[in-house]
Amino acid sequence: MAQNTFYVTTPIYYGTAKPHLGSLYSTLIADVESRWQQLNGKETYFLTGTDEHGQKIMQAAEKVGKTPQEFVDSFIAAYQEAWNTYHIDYSQFIRTTDPRHIQRVQALISKLLAQGDIYKGSYDGWYCTPCETYVTPGGQKENPDCTDCGRPTEKVSEETYFFKLSKYQDKLLEWYKAHPDFVAPKERLNEVKSFVESGLKDLSMSRTTISWGVPFPNDPEHVVYVWVDALCNYITAIGYGDDAEKKQFEKWWPANLQVLGKDIVRFHAVYWPALLMAAELELPKQLLVHGWIQVDSQKMSKSLGNVVDPIELADAYGAEAVRYYLLRKIPVNTDGNFSTGDLEQCITSDLANDLGNLLHRMVSLADRYGRHEIAPVEVWSSKAVHLRDESWNAIEEYKMHMQAHEFHLALARLWKFINKVNAYFHEQEPWKLAKSDPHAFLEVLSATCHSLRIIAALLWPIMPTKMEELLRSLGHTFDIKKESIESLELGTWRQTFLLKKMDTLFQKIEEKPVEETTKSAPEKAPEKKEDYIKIDDVIKVDLRVGTITSAESVPESEKLIKMQVDFGDLGTKQIFAGVRKWYQPEDLLGKQGTFVVNLKPRKMLGQISEGMMLFAEDAAGKLHPVNPEGLVPNGVRLR
Repeated sequence: MAQNTFYVTTPIYYGTAKPHLGSLYSTLIADVESRWQQLNGKETYFLTGTDEHGQKIMQAAEKVGKTPQEFVDSFIAAYQEAWNTYHIDYSQFIRTTDPRHIQRVQALISKLLAQGDIYKGSYDGWYCTPCETYVTPGGQKENPDCTDCGRPTEKVSEETYFFKLSKYQDKLLEWYKAHPDFVAPKERLNEVKSFVESGLKDLSMSRTTISWGVPFPNDPEHVVYVWVDALCNYITAIGYGDDAEKKQFEKWWPANLQVLGKDIVRFHAVYWPALLMAAELELPKQLLVHGWIQVDSQKMSKSLGNVVDPIELADAYGAEAVRYYLLRKIPVNTDGNFSTGDLEQCITSDLANDLGNLLHRMVSLADRYGRHEIAPVEVWSSKAVHLRDESWNAIEEYKMHMQAHEFHLALARLWKFINKVNAYFHEQEPWKLAKSDPHAFLEVLSATCHSLRIIAALLWPIMPTKMEELLRSLGHTFDIKKESIESLELGTWRQTFLLKKMDTLFQKIEEKPVEETTKSAPEKAPEKKEDYIKIDDVIKVDLRVGTITSAESVPESEKLIKMQVDFGDLGTKQIFAGVRKWYQPEDLLGKQGTFVVNLKPRKMLGQISEGMMLFAEDAAGKLHPVNPEGLVPNGVRLR
């Protein structure tokens, strides 16, 4: 494999339904990984596609009166439309019904047959059709449920070919020990090791009771078991088994990263590497396993009516805003929760207010005073130098998190820098400098432009078209070489910018109007005694705006987050908030909020809390920080 290449794959999606939020999430992770590696100067190959064989597809096709081929053909356009809508820049979309794939799977099977790693036998047991999985029941229990999905299984008795999986048990354990990062996160690797240590049985890898699959070499009564067929796509797509494409295969294999959901870890971390060992091929460098996405804290299911259509989501909120939200709010290593309310808050707060408004204010101000060409200054002021140094720190820390697949932490760190740029722009008051000190005015514009250029480059893997729009507003056409991580790290803030006004980068989500109540005469409400307070009581409450400079979970509590809040001339105060149900510490880091600062300090779990953060509660019970409309200096008092 070439040193400067990066090969990333998604699981191939089963061709019985249109894409859903889970398949979008897997594909988005792979797309971001590919784009990030391009920013790091790598040539990338990104593979995705569909798994189109097996009993489940054959039965589904029969129900709707189609041939299996017609049935799977009917779903391809939906996948390609969804990936196009979300700007998924894949290199190849493989289909397992592709004749080249079929021939190359047969080449692998023939090799394993010839060397004795496959033998003929018979299987008598239980099979889960939805999972396309053979199930070993406990004892002699009749009709056991599937150990993976919990659904009923069916009795299967048939002749089959077996792969000698048991032969590779010790080799697999040795591999896991020598490559502790083979499966990320580590909890998934521990699950895999426990499964292998419990003892591996030889794997059935053919079926005779169905005909929809890859024909078994030299035995037409058998078809290759669908999971073996599907796993092979990662090598058949890049030329395995074809002498004419040997160099292509050697260029890309082994895969650098294979993205998958936690429900298919066993197939990818046990069966797949064992097959590769038997075929005398290198193993993938890493499997990245993500959790499930719940909707409003419930698992997605048709029966609950909460399955999210990615196309409808993109139509309502914009594809790139959804891309940002999924990566910002759902850590790869845990199950995540999706809610439209949270998405709307994220778009308004992070994208429209923090980023879009910064660009709009800067460009509009420059336009108002006829400043369109922004040249770098000869000598930067200390505050501009501090901002430049902060940009370099942000690049390094963002890079560290991205390399570890910690997208949510990378974006939290970048937003900390975005908030610093907003604070710098606001504190310098360039609208006043435009008249009183033109040189200082141009310095603020230039420092803000340089910062936005860095922000756009780092965000390009997450929101490619929006960031290209942002760069065009700065007079830059996106060039992967000029915007590379290396060029950002070596940057000296010497660029000239040609500012252009553009449409709003991100639209705020307007609050939905409350529906009119019924026209019928309302029942007379019981009289309520008004509980008024005096103006003196209001004046006693000291409400201040502050910026959260650090935030961390409190280990002894499931609810509390401990924050250090900068109140300008008032100094920094330690404040606790019981909001971990809705926010992680990194969600609050760098944000401005409104705080009561004259509460009597009180002890919470042995530590002092010196105030209270204000939140608004929506109809669903979620808390939202009360923020000023735009950035204001820390310590400003609300009146």
